[in-house]
Amino acid sequence: MRKPFFYRTKKRNSTHAVPPLFLCGKMCFIACLMLLFSCKDKDKADDEDAKVVSQTPVTVTTVNDSTLTDYIELNAMSATLQKSYVKSNANGYIQKVNAGLGQNVTKGEVLFTVKTKEAETIGNSINVLDTTFKFSGINKIKASAPGYISTISHQAGDYVADGEALAVISDRSSFVFLMQLPYELKQYVKMGQNVGLTLPGGIKVDGTVSSFMPTVDTVAQTQGVVIRINSGQQIPENLVAKARIVKASKTNTISLPKAAILANETQTEFWVMKLINATTAIKVPVKEGIQSGDRVEILSPKFTGQDKIIISGNYGLPDTAKVKVVAP
Repeated sequence: MRKPFFYRTKKRNSTHAVPPLFLCGKMCFIACLMLLFSCKDKDKADDEDAKVVSQTPVTVTTVNDSTLTDYIELNAMSATLQKSYVKSNANGYIQKVNAGLGQNVTKGEVLFTVKTKEAETIGNSINVLDTTFKFSGINKIKASAPGYISTISHQAGDYVADGEALAVISDRSSFVFLMQLPYELKQYVKMGQNVGLTLPGGIKVDGTVSSFMPTVDTVAQTQGVVIRINSGQQIPENLVAKARIVKASKTNTISLPKAAILANETQTEFWVMKLINATTAIKVPVKEGIQSGDRVEILSPKFTGQDKIIISGNYGLPDTAKVKVVAP
């Protein structure tokens, strides 16, 4: 009987031939080992990459000794408290007008000339009959107070009655800013207190609280505060300015930028991320004080100048996080 192929022997050395199936199995085993080691090396490399990626890039800052001022801003409108009315003193016709809108006038300056109705009707008949009787029927209306003309009601040729208003003079000495102060903030405004006013365009004017209005607005619950300005510049009426009221001020207090402070959704808890070593940051609860501009006072804990606080990249970091400090 003929032997199978893999049991044949060579005549020269009588050595058994290697079965082909055995060779295939050996090669598959080697390939599996190589694949296994390559997968382990890849997993190790991925783990190392993951460790590098998990380090969040951040920038840090330190606390500063600052002078902080907490203030509120309210609207204040310019106004003239005292106005005098130029009135006709007889029934007649206006012959001449010496007043113009915005014109500065002095007390006693002639603004209007009124010819009485009788003089307009009779004319010079009386003077013709009696030359000693000096009758013209011309009345001169003068300014009763200094200021500027804010309103003119009549022009030359108009008929006016006795006591009728011809113009309105706004007294420059009564020029003020009226600030509407919410009544719950009245504790922060005192008589004689200095108030900074910022006009449109950035012009700054110093003012002083001179009085409080005796009534409160029914709907808004605001009280009018009279602020007299310490400036001689001409400011128009009804101009809205920003009045800055100081609530509190501190000097040489520890502060951090606002960007370094994180908070919960209800703004009831605040914290910062502080570095404890070169690559680890922890969550530190803080208590805020005065806020001024982009700086916030830190009441507790007491940070030192060597403490490094994360200012960017801190949002969403866990309580203990791996970070990588980069240049700002």
